[in-house]
Amino acid sequence: MTVDADAALVERYLEHVRVGKRLAQRTVELYALDLQKLLDNAQVAGVPLARVQAVHVRRWVAQMHGAGRGGRGIALILSGWRGFYRWLGLQDLVGSNPVQDIKAPKSPRPLPKALGVDDAMRLADHDDDDADPLLEARDVAIVELLYGCGLRVGELVGLDAVASGTARGWIDLDAGEAHVLGKGSKRRAVPIGHKAVEALQAWLALRPQLAGNDPALFVGRGGKRLSAQSVWLRLRRRSGQAGLATPVHPHMLRHSFASHVLQSSGDLRAVQELLGHANIATTQVYTRLDFQHLARAYDAAHPRAHRKR
Repeated sequence: MTVDADAALVERYLEHVRVGKRLAQRTVELYALDLQKLLDNAQVAGVPLARVQAVHVRRWVAQMHGAGRGGRGIALILSGWRGFYRWLGLQDLVGSNPVQDIKAPKSPRPLPKALGVDDAMRLADHDDDDADPLLEARDVAIVELLYGCGLRVGELVGLDAVASGTARGWIDLDAGEAHVLGKGSKRRAVPIGHKAVEALQAWLALRPQLAGNDPALFVGRGGKRLSAQSVWLRLRRRSGQAGLATPVHPHMLRHSFASHVLQSSGDLRAVQELLGHANIATTQVYTRLDFQHLARAYDAAHPRAHRKR
């Protein structure tokens, strides 16, 4: 098959995803770019597209990786190539998919973004005197629970004011615990610090003015359960008001909770339990954050940390 014939084959496939699958124009354009890479590689190797083998694909992956392309970018390209060869198989033009078992190199897992202790305290202590007192009490309690308990935003908005047979989660102020329904429908109890207890008591005293008959712990102006998106927006706004350089989202407070508890205690298993992680490997990412904290402290304080100029 000639180069022109291969190019025509790619055009037929792009028409298929454009018309048959009704993919967005931008997606089709990205497919076209990825398949042009495939065409170029096949041409350099002197092999028609229908005769490309897994050994060719592995070589091209190694070349892309060696040129600096990240694992996620390579994975997207392979996904496009894999779909193309799957279509060729349906057309009886290839006997097997040479991309089927090819995996992209693993990308380094990015570190979670956590606030420093000072910034976390600044956010938690922020007091908006101009805000509606009802909403201010609610938002303070939200921040205290997210940072003080390490809750996911879904766990937070799923809390009810009192325990019931239908509650996804609830607060037990007498025991100083938040009972939440986490990932995999797994329940766990998380201790609530005294600052969070105080904030919750203040909010619960005002909550009936907004909540009506809704059992949700946190409600909006309309008296209905607060959505995760609303919590994101309120927290972003509040972090700006508190003077933080980076807009804060709920999961950043969860990361901050885990990082700060680990820095103080060094107990990885305890942090795993508090976060509700099924696997300790998920929690171990915070040890990297903890090491960064130690490295910064070393650089700032140790007389041997810097070379003489």
